[in-house]
Amino acid sequence: MDRDNGSGGPSTPSGPTARLRRRKGSTEVAPEVETNGDRLLFNDRNKYKSMLIRTYSTVWMIGGFVSIIYLGHLYIWAMVVVIQIFMAKELFNLLRKAHEDRQLPGFRLLNWHFFFTVMLFVYGRILSQRLVNTVTMDKFLYKLVGRLIKYHMVTCYFLYIAGFMWFILTLKKKMYKYQFSQYAWTHMILIVVFTQSAFTVANIFEGIFWFLLPASLIVINDIAAYIFGFFFGRTPLIKLSPKKTWEGFIGASFATMISAFVLANIMGRFQWLTCPRKDLSTGWLECDPGSLFKPEYYTVPQWFPEWFPWREISILPVQWHALCLGLFASIIAPFGGFFASGFKRAFKIKDFGDSIPGHGGITDRMDCQMVMAVFAYIYHQSFIVPQSLSIEMIMDQILMNLTFEEQRALYTKLGQIIIEKQFGES
Repeated sequence: MDRDNGSGGPSTPSGPTARLRRRKGSTEVAPEVETNGDRLLFNDRNKYKSMLIRTYSTVWMIGGFVSIIYLGHLYIWAMVVVIQIFMAKELFNLLRKAHEDRQLPGFRLLNWHFFFTVMLFVYGRILSQRLVNTVTMDKFLYKLVGRLIKYHMVTCYFLYIAGFMWFILTLKKKMYKYQFSQYAWTHMILIVVFTQSAFTVANIFEGIFWFLLPASLIVINDIAAYIFGFFFGRTPLIKLSPKKTWEGFIGASFATMISAFVLANIMGRFQWLTCPRKDLSTGWLECDPGSLFKPEYYTVPQWFPEWFPWREISILPVQWHALCLGLFASIIAPFGGFFASGFKRAFKIKDFGDSIPGHGGITDRMDCQMVMAVFAYIYHQSFIVPQSLSIEMIMDQILMNLTFEEQRALYTKLGQIIIEKQFGES
């Protein structure tokens, strides 16, 4: 027999429906509700509305991304910096407690002091040589930049020490645990954010191709997994992400591999994407594309049907490398998303933020990108970049580490050695 509450008022709902109620604006995760049949989500009736919002945001993001790619290397770097700032803001706020912060005025500024100190250190090391190449024609700027590069590391170190002393001087009784947890949390955020972004920026200046292709493959894999899972998803893939399905995972893997092979052929034909940027200017690039970006022609086998329109196919050697990137983007990079899902469940939040309608926060979109950026850099340095010294590499070291007078002395000495060798051979 059903039990009546006997109060005469409205009954209090119980069960899954009651547990799903949350106050407006809450980011807490509602528990998963499994249902029989072919619907994996409890709110399946709202999935088409969610898909439209997500699609609208995706179109805007892709349009903006393409525009920035067209503008060039410096603008892409600026985009990465903006993304970093938003990611750091979302992660800083994750463990923030308003009551404790009110008792620690200025404590939140310490997070950003460490953030911009690390930014100066990371980008100073990556872009120092390109900055030197940019100002070589101006003697005053050349000397100034040379001094900045020479004392770059010690400057960053003392900025960090200043933050360390600031932290110690702001320690407050009964707040030690919160302050030290925030200090550790800040350093973990800096490692997560700047590890992937440092590799990303290095890829950009090695050639936009090495940034654009891996990033595009992650976007394609994410969209394909969503579409295949939306229409064909039946089998849950992992408990951390109940929306992920095996059908979406497998379908996205095939779509990503095919896209990698095709996109590499398209992108590899544009010097704007393949040429490395040796300075911080924004002018047009021209370079020898190298053997990776020169087409090789293959004759179609005779057993191909006659209606096949091509008898000869051109393939860029870089397309074979793209398959490796596509394989990683399909199988390994999604685990960055699984990690983020587990992280959010640990803190009982739905998304890291709400800056992108239908997607969550910036961090929600960058979870797989972080893993992919590191792999793309390691792959490029291991299998693409020549391991032996080249004239360009030696020249870069000379320009970066020697003063103008030392470079002139080296020039004179090399001239003497060459003359002596010429007389010796004659």
